[in-house]
Amino acid sequence: MGESIGERITARLGVMPASERKAAQTLIANYPIAGLKTVADFSSEAGVSSPTILRFVARIGFQNYAEFQAALKNELAAQLQSPLSRSQRLRKVPRGNAMSAFVHAVTENLEETFAHVSDAQVEAIATLLGDRKRSIYLIGGRFTDPVARYAAAHLRIIRPHVSHLTGQESNWRDSLLDVSRSDVIVLFDIRRYQQSLLRFAESAANRGVTVILFTDQWLSPIARIAKHVIAARTSVPSPWDSSAALFVCVEALLGTVTENTAPESVKRIRDMEHVGPFGGAAE
Repeated sequence: MGESIGERITARLGVMPASERKAAQTLIANYPIAGLKTVADFSSEAGVSSPTILRFVARIGFQNYAEFQAALKNELAAQLQSPLSRSQRLRKVPRGNAMSAFVHAVTENLEETFAHVSDAQVEAIATLLGDRKRSIYLIGGRFTDPVARYAAAHLRIIRPHVSHLTGQESNWRDSLLDVSRSDVIVLFDIRRYQQSLLRFAESAANRGVTVILFTDQWLSPIARIAKHVIAARTSVPSPWDSSAALFVCVEALLGTVTENTAPESVKRIRDMEHVGPFGGAAE
């Protein structure tokens, strides 16, 4: 599987001139719709010239605008695939090879995911998550909320003021009453993206809250308002997407946060294992 357009942009954003960065940011802010417009309309929306749009498209590896739009359309089609539609497209794996094919796909997903996650990005997110002056709120979608719950369970051991938001959307909105501009909301959202999570992220961003997004290579719409985006590979030979790369990204971050906040985090872990009548807590 080749690079997604979002991954191409992330990899090349640092070497783009300012005008091309405006084109890239416009595309991410309205992904993928901005890129499906004519060159003239895209350039007008980005506030740059039409030649700048064409240079931007060339910089991220496309021969021409038509090839770029074809790739966008393919990504849009992939975003909209349901488990049912994916099951109908799967090729039959020879008997006895299903597990090895799946493991190979997951391993490839991990390699591709971390090829597009920089050390600087991990450090920036870890710094936010480790800052005890900030409260951390985590939430996920129908299938990704277990990842949010997993991250929250570990962060609560490392630091105070960590909340996993559950229940109905109205309960999430109520939680925003207690959120301040210095706080951080971490969202997990993969295809087919959950509108309730987008609404919640928009409400949080409007209050000045820092939004961190864990998504897939096709990018949740939340990417346009998130300060940091981790795009994990999720596609495997199954009707269902894999959250393995999301879990591994979270585990890598948890390790970095723990190391960066030592000795406080280590002391908190030690104290928690001896708190009250529970004794040493089982993992």
